[in-house]
Amino acid sequence: MKAFFASIAAAVFGATFLWNATDGLSALTTESARRIAVVRDNPYVPDVRLETMSGEMERLGVDRKRTVVAEFIYTSCPTICRTGGSYFARLRNQIVAEGLADQVRLISISFDPETDRRAELTQYGNIHDADGAIWTVARARATDLPRLLEAFGVVVISDGFGGFEHNTAMHIVSPDGRLRSVVDFDDVAGALREARKTLQ
Repeated sequence: MKAFFASIAAAVFGATFLWNATDGLSALTTESARRIAVVRDNPYVPDVRLETMSGEMERLGVDRKRTVVAEFIYTSCPTICRTGGSYFARLRNQIVAEGLADQVRLISISFDPETDRRAELTQYGNIHDADGAIWTVARARATDLPRLLEAFGVVVISDGFGGFEHNTAMHIVSPDGRLRSVVDFDDVAGALREARKTLQ
């Protein structure tokens, strides 16, 4: 009988944990939970200063006049960041085609500021035709990086070979500095749709 009640208690504990960990069973992965929380809470992003590939300082926060679509990268990434850059280029082309260049800003933010200095940011920008006006490549100060990654829910883990494992997505930040949604890095139409919502 004790074993029976112990099993019931374990099942109740497990179900409670699963309910809380999956936001009421609506998210079955950490990434899904992150995206649901963003839509639900619309958290403010830290008002940090980023150094761009042109050497200028740009703020990421509530003083923006445009919606920002941000991605997190490191410029020496040989795989997913390069692919993400090609989708960002497609998004840039769509923004221009739809006459939204003065309303939507693209920023690729390096989470490896020690390695990604201005020259590396510029080279990455040149590879993907980032013009600096609509789309720029930037880096945060190392002291600002932890709270920036935490605010966006970006997880970065060293792979032990000089590179990183990280989640990749497009993050939509409204002009009032709030993170409104997170979409797949290859979902250009979805990113544009979510950016448009913040302009209404």
